[in-house]
Amino acid sequence: MIGEKFPGLEEFLKDYPKMIIAPTTNSSLVLKGEFDFSASRSDSPHIDDSYMLAIDVPSSFPREMPLVSETDHKIPRDGRYHVNPDNTLCLGSPLRLLWKLSQKPTLVGFAEECLVSYLYSISHKMMYGTFPFGELDHGNPGVIADYMDLFEVTNKKQVLQVLALLGIKKRLANKKICPCGCGKRLGACSFHFKVIGLRKLAERSWFRRHFSNLGSGK
Repeated sequence: MIGEKFPGLEEFLKDYPKMIIAPTTNSSLVLKGEFDFSASRSDSPHIDDSYMLAIDVPSSFPREMPLVSETDHKIPRDGRYHVNPDNTLCLGSPLRLLWKLSQKPTLVGFAEECLVSYLYSISHKMMYGTFPFGELDHGNPGVIADYMDLFEVTNKKQVLQVLALLGIKKRLANKKICPCGCGKRLGACSFHFKVIGLRKLAERSWFRRHFSNLGSGK
């Protein structure tokens, strides 16, 4: 059953009744239609808005994030609204999104924790001229800055060290120098608990690819 393969599908379609399952020739799930949302954030106004979306959910969900495209160009394509060159929406840094999804690994969790937050910010900027929660730089500089916050480190070198450790086996990683700067090996530092938590978000191969992309500037 498709609902069993994609957790939270029935609840998603109930919560967002203008979205439908679209035909696809592969094993992914494609949801298309009008995505209505109603949201408020502390110190920011309540917003009701809607966007025409196509959500491509990979068969490996929730271990892999859906790709979302906005199909009627309501969001300006002028480089100021975090729309990627391939027309997909830049919902946030990859690991931050996986961390958010891990809190509720269903399609409703993705909508609530990742998609609505992005759309709320976009609507706020179009209505009031600013993003309500600040803004990361585009591309890898923004990803690095977000990972410094997520990992609780202070520079790019430490971010890459954490990603490198996440890309190798735990017993090997624990023998490496801890990226926190304490001088101890990872296994002897409390920082290893943070690394253990991050390991749950993706496969080692995912972290290796991500390390390569960030390290090379891709």
